[in-house]
Amino acid sequence: MKQIFAIIRMPMMNRTREALADVGVSGYTVRKVLGRGRGQVDFRVLSAAGEGRDEAIAHLKDDGPMLIPKRLINIVVSDEKVPAVVQALIKTNQTGKAGDGKIFVVPVAETIRVRTGERDEAALKE
Repeated sequence: MKQIFAIIRMPMMNRTREALADVGVSGYTVRKVLGRGRGQVDFRVLSAAGEGRDEAIAHLKDDGPMLIPKRLINIVVSDEKVPAVVQALIKTNQTGKAGDGKIFVVPVAETIRVRTGERDEAALKE
């Protein structure tokens, strides 16, 4: 079993939901989150601030990079479904522009359905 975390643009959620349904995934959790990517560092500003230039120092003292609203999708699937889910997420959310998102895939040690006590793969079945 794997857990797939996907961070996507907010307006892409409905298309992503449809794409996940198309590959047979109906169970997942979605949260509104704020974040930012690594972005670009302007080394000229850093260098000028190091030289003591007031406007560069003032620029660095701004509130910093803005946090962008995103959606965080959390999905747990069997190992066999991972490639299809990842491909659906990429195909649906890829625009070729910065901010398209990230996908993280991590192993899941154990899954337990609270209602029945079923474990692992049985706990994932509908």
